[in-house]
Amino acid sequence: MSNSQTETSVRATGGPSRILAAFKTHWDIIRASKSGTFGAMVILFFSIVAILAPVLAPHDPWENLMSETTGGFAMLLPPNAEFPLGTTTLGYDILSQLIIAMQNTMIIGLISGVISIVIGANIGLFAGYYGGRTDEILMRFTDIIYGMPFLPFIIVLISLFGRSKWFVILAIVLIIWRTSARVIRAQTLTIKQRQFIQAARARGCSSLRIIYRHIVPNIMPLLMLYTSFNIAWSVITEAGASFLGFGDPDQLTWGSMLYELWISGKSRVAWWWFLFPSLCIVLLVSSLVFVSRAYEEYANPRLKGR
Repeated sequence: MSNSQTETSVRATGGPSRILAAFKTHWDIIRASKSGTFGAMVILFFSIVAILAPVLAPHDPWENLMSETTGGFAMLLPPNAEFPLGTTTLGYDILSQLIIAMQNTMIIGLISGVISIVIGANIGLFAGYYGGRTDEILMRFTDIIYGMPFLPFIIVLISLFGRSKWFVILAIVLIIWRTSARVIRAQTLTIKQRQFIQAARARGCSSLRIIYRHIVPNIMPLLMLYTSFNIAWSVITEAGASFLGFGDPDQLTWGSMLYELWISGKSRVAWWWFLFPSLCIVLLVSSLVFVSRAYEEYANPRLKGR
């Protein structure tokens, strides 16, 4: 489907039918890739578990549990019938912590990813569409952000303002939008030269209407691609910051679970404590990358089969 056809079809629908049509379009894009389909199923599973986390967690994640098998505290027990994923040195159930941490990790990743793509997309759209001085100012600002080291900047910002979940999100958002801004600007420069944009100008459409009603629907696969990338980077960054001790101490995440393992000094003994949070991080990030790849193949069909 050409860009002009896509733009026309998007405008022709409205209300619930427009939402359903958009959902079907995106599902078809993901379903066309086997890895993308797998990634979407994993993300859906993690999302359901995250939503139902308080119900699904078998124990309080901060409860010092007793073991019926040993008759004492369930301290550093490997996976068994009573505790399927084992316990920590303080007798916490790792399965319960993993489920609650899944909710917090996905909330941080989703909020950071969505806000960053909104910022990056708008900077790219305005820079590409208006050009001239606007483009120069916005792109030089983007270059300045590119010059900032990613994780060190986040660690410094969290150290200055506190280890709150919201400061972690703010620190991630302030950096992660930069790549999407550049790519969307380049795409906007191309689209604004096309005939249906010229026709919209001739009809007297305002610049904002052209940007959000005519250009945005035609870069939607690109927006979804970088939304997935940004969420994946947000999850990795949060896990890295938490592992280094800069996460929110009141929020249980997969990164903070690994941090607690490290400071306990049992990283070489309690393999189960390390394995399951790490596996969840890898699986979620890989799934987001798989979905991103599906959108990348749609935006650039030459990538298929590589």
